Amino acid sequence: MNISYNWLKQFIKIDWDSQKTAELLTDLGLEVEGVSSFESLKGGLSGVVVGHVLTCEKHSNADKLKVTTVDIGKESPIQIVCGAPNVAVGQKVPVATIGTILYTKEDESWTIKKGKIRGEESHGMICAEDELGLGESHDGIMVLSDKLIPGTPCSEIFDIENDEVFEIGLTPNRADAMSHFGVARDLKAGLKQKEVAIELITPPVSNFNVDNRSLKFDITVENNELAPRYAGVTMSNLLVQSSPDWLKNRLNAIGITPKNNLVDATNYVLHELGQPLHAFDAAKIKGNKIVVKTLPKGTKFTTLDGVERELHEEDLMICDADKPMCIAGVFGGVHSGVSENTTSIFLESAYFNPVSVRKTAKRHGLNTDASFRFERGIDIENVEYSLKRAALLIKEIAGGEITSDIIDFYPNKAKDFEVFLPFNKVHQLIGQEIPIDTIKSILTSLDIKVMSVTEAGLGLVVPSYRVDVQRPVDVIEEILRVYGYNNINFTQKLNASIAATSKFDDHKIQNSIGNLLASKGFYEIMTNSLISPEYISISKELSEDNSIKIINPLSTDLSIMRQSPLFSSLEVASYNINRKKTNLQLFEFGKTYAYKNEKRIENKYLSLLISGNKKNQNWVEETKQTDFFFIKSIVKNILDRLGLENVNEKPIDNTDFSEGLSIEYKRNSIVEFGVIQKVIAKKFDIKQDILFANFNWDAILKLAANTRITYKEIPKFPEVKRDFALLLDNKVTFKEIRDIALQTEKKLLKNVTLFDVYVGKKLAENKKSYAVSFTLQDNKNTLTDKQIDKIMNKLKYKFENDLGAELR
Repeated sequence: MNISYNWLKQFIKIDWDSQKTAELLTDLGLEVEGVSSFESLKGGLSGVVVGHVLTCEKHSNADKLKVTTVDIGKESPIQIVCGAPNVAVGQKVPVATIGTILYTKEDESWTIKKGKIRGEESHGMICAEDELGLGESHDGIMVLSDKLIPGTPCSEIFDIENDEVFEIGLTPNRADAMSHFGVARDLKAGLKQKEVAIELITPPVSNFNVDNRSLKFDITVENNELAPRYAGVTMSNLLVQSSPDWLKNRLNAIGITPKNNLVDATNYVLHELGQPLHAFDAAKIKGNKIVVKTLPKGTKFTTLDGVERELHEEDLMICDADKPMCIAGVFGGVHSGVSENTTSIFLESAYFNPVSVRKTAKRHGLNTDASFRFERGIDIENVEYSLKRAALLIKEIAGGEITSDIIDFYPNKAKDFEVFLPFNKVHQLIGQEIPIDTIKSILTSLDIKVMSVTEAGLGLVVPSYRVDVQRPVDVIEEILRVYGYNNINFTQKLNASIAATSKFDDHKIQNSIGNLLASKGFYEIMTNSLISPEYISISKELSEDNSIKIINPLSTDLSIMRQSPLFSSLEVASYNINRKKTNLQLFEFGKTYAYKNEKRIENKYLSLLISGNKKNQNWVEETKQTDFFFIKSIVKNILDRLGLENVNEKPIDNTDFSEGLSIEYKRNSIVEFGVIQKVIAKKFDIKQDILFANFNWDAILKLAANTRITYKEIPKFPEVKRDFALLLDNKVTFKEIRDIALQTEKKLLKNVTLFDVYVGKKLAENKKSYAVSFTLQDNKNTLTDKQIDKIMNKLKYKFENDLGAELR
């Protein structure tokens, strides 16, 4: 939510700088996420001053140029070459001095520099109104009032507004602060705590009068529960035109595009007081009748955006005698809105049921400024006041007359909420005692009336605009935020009632693996659980029957729950690669969702995505591209950290991978990894290889819970290495060699590694050479040559008999 500081100062006179005010607002719970500057005119005419033309002579080398001397309030005049036909001696003109930045209509900037034009020096520019952004004319230079003093900044002459805008991250419960007046109301309470006495200025409506009763409407509200209060008034003889600059500046500052004076007036009051209003063209209302009701399901209605929608039987509609005109509290209709030809209007101000508006807006995928406020609950007592305020504003900027009495349908008047606040509850929750007088002062500053005071507590009446204050704990929150969280003392003692429910902590395991990956250069990502249904057609592993679909999706691209983490990760990879970030090492903890056997299933996962080079290029070492064995090493490191040994590898049967492995533990798959199919990567506009791993985190957590990490002392005796160069059939894998070796010598053989592979013309067809290293070690004694030779002979025999190997 954007709040203009200049607008705010209309309600509360404060001379603090914006940063200090932003800090106070944040302390009050209205968190200011940023402060930005607004200029009604780009550049604010900075560097443009009033000049007095002292001389004006024809340029010696150009017929259409003139050489002038201009007094700009400095010690001596400056010379400016000017091509305008109307420049003359004695004029007061706007002069852009050296270094001034001006802007084109296309918002491109250009700087005034000292230069020579046809041999004559020029130290500035005498400007036309379009060059300054003050108008469209370029027929000649602007001529200013002859009463102006040379050197006066032009920013002080023209109606240029510089403003600062607070971006407030408003929490959903603070419906009372969804306006400039609401924020000013909170600011006043905060200033009072700092002993700054400031009065809140309320826009007056006492001069509201009915001019005549020439345009009357009948109002019927058929469903009082959905529309507890509905009010309206008519206005005639209006002139639709552009709004005055001051009003356009207010709206532009907070990001609202001005349209015309009638629409702008309703938007202005919306953001001023928090009350949504709607103006109907009275000439388009049939039968001079307003009916607030629901319509049959399937009724067609075209909204202001030109979209034809089918209504739900619970959608509350504003209708005339024949047809619907507006979705109540959400969006107007295309056939009843204000146009350039409008001369009379019916102006609506109402309170609609928040739940009803929220459901209707959700059903139709509409989110408007009006629905945003109605959904959260506006002040029902503010309806008539806001209507009068808007009518007077329209009369001021569009002329016309108020041509009916205010019709206010309000059968069941809302009552202020009463609550009793126990002192002991206040002290218990806050953690220290706040003086009763301070509590009463805070409550009074928040318009919460103290009706009674007892030894036990306070009897309070909460104003209607505080729809979120309904319990003693809500009142305590109000006291604390105004008193200041930073004013609460902290003790050295910390009490907690947290009991361990399990010896196994899955969050601890997750953090441990996350830290491991971060130490290896991985970045954690968090992706949306919603994906596009188009991904189902990309992968054979996904099934539309197993998809969990969203009933009211925000968009078609986010309409199903993900069955696999792959596509969310590919979206991230594509986004980064398209922005020249090609070296990626990403991981994510998340969940997948599927519908199987008439049940919705959630599974936790850990995913890895690797692409590009292992390291950025530098002068010490050459860059090297990531490959299958790199991701395999990361997978193995994770499993080792979790203490999962005795795992089995098998070729992957997941068609999303062009090559890969599946790792099983006791016949349960715990991780699949490999290279993603190029055709899948291409769908995301990715041309480089994508390595991906998907861990079944639920299964891993169960295994980790039952795995005990053991340690062994570092051996005191040296290890010995021996190598074999084995000639093998192409189909033999290193895993087979390693498994046979470890089974053959379980006690002294500690490690088996492959350090060279050779395939070439010197070998027979379908043969390859593996250079394999064997590490031997005895933890109790130094190995002898006899022991070593015996082991190596035994290994040689097994390789020859089981694999058909030959020693080279």
